[in-house]
Amino acid sequence: MLNSCTKVHANPHVGFAWLRTVGALLIVLDHCWALLFSDRSTILPPSWHVAPGYVALMGLFAMSGYQIQHSWSRDPSWWRFAARRLLRILPPLALVVSVTVLVVGPLVTVWPQADYWTSAQTWRYLVGTCLVMLLQHRLPGVFDSLPYPYSANGSLWTLPMELLGYGLVLVVGVLVALGASRLVLLLLLAAMVFADVVLGASFESQGEVSVLNIPLGSTVSFLVPFVLGMVLHAFRHRIPFRPSVAAVLFVAWVAVCRTEWNRYVLPLMAAYGAVTLARHWPQRLGGVGPFVLGSYGISIWGFLVQQLIILAGVRDPWVLAVLSLPAAYLAGQLSWRFVEEPTLRLRRYLKPRRAAVRAEPVVSSVAEPLAVPIAPGRDVA
Repeated sequence: MLNSCTKVHANPHVGFAWLRTVGALLIVLDHCWALLFSDRSTILPPSWHVAPGYVALMGLFAMSGYQIQHSWSRDPSWWRFAARRLLRILPPLALVVSVTVLVVGPLVTVWPQADYWTSAQTWRYLVGTCLVMLLQHRLPGVFDSLPYPYSANGSLWTLPMELLGYGLVLVVGVLVALGASRLVLLLLLAAMVFADVVLGASFESQGEVSVLNIPLGSTVSFLVPFVLGMVLHAFRHRIPFRPSVAAVLFVAWVAVCRTEWNRYVLPLMAAYGAVTLARHWPQRLGGVGPFVLGSYGISIWGFLVQQLIILAGVRDPWVLAVLSLPAAYLAGQLSWRFVEEPTLRLRRYLKPRRAAVRAEPVVSSVAEPLAVPIAPGRDVA
């Protein structure tokens, strides 16, 4: 039993995997408009001020907070926690960055080859982006002629935010281990909400302040649902996860999504709704495992795939969607089967003594980092 408040259906990690895959594909779909039109950031009309991909991203961050908090609770070792997280995020990232710089870049750059290979920015992109927190966006001459020329692979911009979320889990975990109450999570959530209000970012604006090419406003906006996911996990034995409540929150969000209340209701709806749906995932969809474990690969390869299709001459967003969605899904599957799954086997060397492992059911064995593109028309290089 996950807890006495919920009715268990399929194993929750299957529900999380399904939702992550659907969310990643929904973001790719939204990008079909964002990458072609400077005045569009979503499939929906601009007058709606709503982006399905942005809502999906809120849910993805919330699920990540829930799952990563669960990972810490099962094995509260700071070094094993850090090693697992880096093992999860870095190998697939290193591959996509290497392919972008060493294969795609020289094939599509409009710069002379000698200039491309001798440019400091080429190697700054390779090294800095692999290090995550020194993320770079521009490669010399790559995709400069496309409607969205601002990033070689804009889908990587949220990875530093995800890494900061891991840091929050680690810091809170250490504080609780030293004797602090779990209520420190509520203080952290309140601080994040306050900072989000002050910075005022939205899916249409990243805010004005950036640190190391990382927009501070968007970072805080996405860490709000991440911390909500942490809270939902920490107090899961006291919180009733009911689909009816999730439905009410969704209706409430629809009612206020074009008002200032959207800032408060959206992350709550996305977090509670995503976690509740995963915990109530239908049993009949509980056995499709490997085919829904490629969401990280979809995220980090989808943007690059779409830009290459656009480079080939596609300018209709629906045609781009038809071509890029299956291609991104295939890239995700290849990433999972040939990069992520083999490297995750190395986790067996990080197992603690059996007696030290918390006796709780596995919520997810493959909590995945997140990646989506920067706002259209925004040059952050």
